[in-house]
This record gives sequence, structure tokens and C-alpha cells, in this order.
Amino acid sequence: MAAKKFEGKHSDLTDIILNAFYKVHRKLGYGFNEKVYENSLAIELRKAGLQVAQQAEIEVFYEGESVGTYFADVIVNDIVMLELKATKQLAEEHEAQLLNYLKATRVEVGLLLNFGPTADMKRRVYDNDHKGSLDWTPPL
Repeated sequence: MAAKKFEGKHSDLTDIILNAFYKVHRKLGYGFNEKVYENSLAIELRKAGLQVAQQAEIEVFYEGESVGTYFADVIVNDIVMLELKATKQLAEEHEAQLLNYLKATRVEVGLLLNFGPTADMKRRVYDNDHKGSLDWTPPL
């Protein structure tokens, strides 16, 4: 019996992203730094016709004031954020990092992709209706 297809927010897009992720992992294997995987994944995503923003600058606000800047590894079609790792295994702090990035933006879906010895991923959703008014977040 075939595995049930995942359905959720932006699932069609995340399916394309995950196919590209697994393709890159199969071709390159484990051992490169994150930038090599980021650039390779960006090539695959663009070949699939997707809009890819690498190292997208995101300003974090608190009480209406800028408190810092971070750079999202990849944002796809302005609606899915990718946090890339090249480590033996994913850790809780990697998931927390992705969730905080989602909290700080209007992006609701994030994928944590690990190009480790075994390809691994986590999908996280943080709906905008749980983020409050979003007045403090600039549009992407």
C-alpha cells in the first residue's frame, strides 16, 4: 500500500523542495559545508521554476524597535523558509532557531533540512494568526 501523501499548508511547494533536497543529498552525500548544500539546493529549486532568495536579511523587532538582524538560509516563493544544517544529527536548538525565525516574519512554513550522514528534515508551521497583529514585522 502506498504511503499517504502529506497534506498541509503549502504542501505542494514543500514536496518540490523536499524532492530537490533529497536529490542534492544523494548526489553530494555528507561532508560539505552548509554553503555548498545551500548553493546546490538553490540550483535545483530554480530549475524547478521556484523563486529563491538566499541569505535573506530579516530584521527582528521588539516593542517596535529593531533588536537584531539574522539571515534566513533560503526563502522559497516568499512563503517557505529553509534552515539548512550539515551536522551529524538535528538538535532541539536547530528547531528552536527555525521557530524563532518564523515568529519574527510573516512566513508561516519552515523546513529544517539536515545534509548529515542520513538526510533528515523537520517541517514546522507557525500560523500568522498566532503571532498577534504582525504590525512589528516588515513584509518580505
